[in-house]
Amino acid sequence: MEYDYVIVGAGSAGCVLANRLSADPGVTVALVEAGGQDDKLEIRMPAGFAKLFKTDYDWNYTTAKQSEMSGRELYWPRGRVIGGSSSLNAQMWVRGCARDYDQWDIPGWAYDDVLPYFTKAENRVGTNEGGVYGTSGPLYISELRSPNVTTAAFLKACEELGYTRLGELNGRSNEGYSPTPVTQNRGRRWSSADAYLRPATGRPNLEVITGATVDRVVFEGKRAVGIEHGGGALIKARNEVILSAGAIGSPYLLMRSGVGAPDELRDAGIAIVHELPEVGKNLQDHLSSGVFVECKQPVTLTKAESIGNLLRYIVLRSGMLTTNVGEAVAFIKTSAEEPAPDIELIFAPGPFIDHGLTPPTGHGLTVGVVLLQPESRGRVGLSGRETVIDPGYLTAEADVKRMVAGLKAAKQVFATAAMKAYAGGPMAPYWAPDSDEELAQWVRERGETLYHPVGTCRMGTDDASVVDPSLRVRGVEGLRVVDVSIMPTLNRGHTHAPAIMIGEKGADLVKKRK
Repeated sequence: MEYDYVIVGAGSAGCVLANRLSADPGVTVALVEAGGQDDKLEIRMPAGFAKLFKTDYDWNYTTAKQSEMSGRELYWPRGRVIGGSSSLNAQMWVRGCARDYDQWDIPGWAYDDVLPYFTKAENRVGTNEGGVYGTSGPLYISELRSPNVTTAAFLKACEELGYTRLGELNGRSNEGYSPTPVTQNRGRRWSSADAYLRPATGRPNLEVITGATVDRVVFEGKRAVGIEHGGGALIKARNEVILSAGAIGSPYLLMRSGVGAPDELRDAGIAIVHELPEVGKNLQDHLSSGVFVECKQPVTLTKAESIGNLLRYIVLRSGMLTTNVGEAVAFIKTSAEEPAPDIELIFAPGPFIDHGLTPPTGHGLTVGVVLLQPESRGRVGLSGRETVIDPGYLTAEADVKRMVAGLKAAKQVFATAAMKAYAGGPMAPYWAPDSDEELAQWVRERGETLYHPVGTCRMGTDDASVVDPSLRVRGVEGLRVVDVSIMPTLNRGHTHAPAIMIGEKGADLVKKRK
């Protein structure tokens, strides 16, 4: 089999590429995905995403032991299905702020350069104060259909604390609070597959290949000419191979293909095609902690899975099962010295414990605390054929201080008059740590990923970067990386939105062949 373009990974960016590139009937495109079809009810139903964790729809990764997180190995879910992680995520459309992209200092990637690609993707349903969003793109952005009554109390609490009410969350600055914009269409998840891939699947020049785990990129000399999957099956690329396998999969495939740090490749018994030491380095992730309290009234998501709620969802596409769980957010600065928000507070009208894998014992509320700009750095590496994921959480002391400050802010939310009718005492496993030392201990013992790894195929203008500003892998030909692994630093938001933006901009770069 031979195509003009071979895309590896049918996730957020890969689905965008498949649509935009195959729009030209003069080229042929193959989209290769390790997982299967996205036809499970829990994918369509917004509240069902935690039911997909640790199933066949999930890569079910585990990190290396984290020395600064009580020696724990942390669970990292990633989508292994059509739509990738956009089929498993909490549907939060949070671009970040202008500074996030300007700080990259890369030609063509400043905020004003990438903004048109955000709006090109967006189809805002409902309000659009100031024309922040696009209104004719394929990806539906809406407010929640049936927000919980306690979410309104959280928003009132933010007002009481003096935070700024944002008319729209995704403006140039996101400092303040807002209901969460979500990628939903009439109460159901609207993934990258829904927005981009399904409208393109009838094109004769696009072939979607599922259940095909890619082993490596195939090179002739230093030119990528295809990919090998399934232990030997070859798919050839006349023009380019494009890796859209994410912050774990893309560097892994580069290394498995002989592009990476030479010592690491030799140790793994891999023939070197090109020495590129930064492959897999610069790993960053949003670390999350939180405050859990009992709810005084039986109004939370604890009762969401009743027969009545299920019927209401199936028949009317409304009710508790339309929730994305993280129903509202506040982006705050923990000190005046911060140039932009360093902490995100996420409100969940239920006890979201252990990724939602631990059934709640009663009605509870959560304010999650997210470290937006971690100074800690980790890596993705190899151990034989296995992937090593070492995020290096809290190896920078400043990250601990910001997380502690964020937990104090979360506790203040529950102490407001606005939350008095709902917020009760601490809910297990939360034990109401109070001092800085106790709060730091809580983070180390119970902190988890917010599912936002980036940076492992860093884009830059320097020779050490993995890809150049056109997303071409340095030192080889016919190979690009188009996904969030190219981000030099994390955005102060969530990574689904920049993944889509990178897919849109990457498609234009590929079409221009520059």
